[in-house]
Amino acid sequence: MDNLNIYIHAPLIEECRNGNSKAQFRLYDQYSKAMYNLAYRILSNREDAEDILQESFIECFRNISSFRFESTFGAWLKRIVVNKSINQLRKKKTDLTFCETLPIVAEETEEEPIYDIKEVFRGIEKLPDGYRIILTLYLLEGYDHSEISQILGISESTSKSQYSRAKEKLKNILPKKQMYGQA
Repeated sequence: MDNLNIYIHAPLIEECRNGNSKAQFRLYDQYSKAMYNLAYRILSNREDAEDILQESFIECFRNISSFRFESTFGAWLKRIVVNKSINQLRKKKTDLTFCETLPIVAEETEEEPIYDIKEVFRGIEKLPDGYRIILTLYLLEGYDHSEISQILGISESTSKSQYSRAKEKLKNILPKKQMYGQA
């Protein structure tokens, strides 16, 4: 990773470490929308996502002295949001069962339709929690299966198979004939 990107917020973070509330608000302002969207994609609930956003920033500013510039500030904050979101799901005792015994449906060889992005996000919201979390972390947030396995406490092969099943389930949720640009 480019060192310039890692240190881009260094002066602002230093101000936050000194308790400067204006600096904290500037970081919040820069990252709140993206972190809310991340929490919402995992939780599929606006109120819970808002709560997680606030809790994440509180934890962030409480522990900002532990930020060591080993990654970007955004990546560090994203990890907090992901962990808090997953913990929220677990608190609600949401079924996060990861099943390794279900058969994986083979990929279709025909050309895939191109869906409207809003339809795709609505479809993702309809996925069971376990599928939605893995699909979100892998496809939308860019985590690899090794990282997902560590975050969720599952095997890498479970992450891969759940991702494959999530894609198939999403294809079944999306309208069959609705292609981008067609009515």
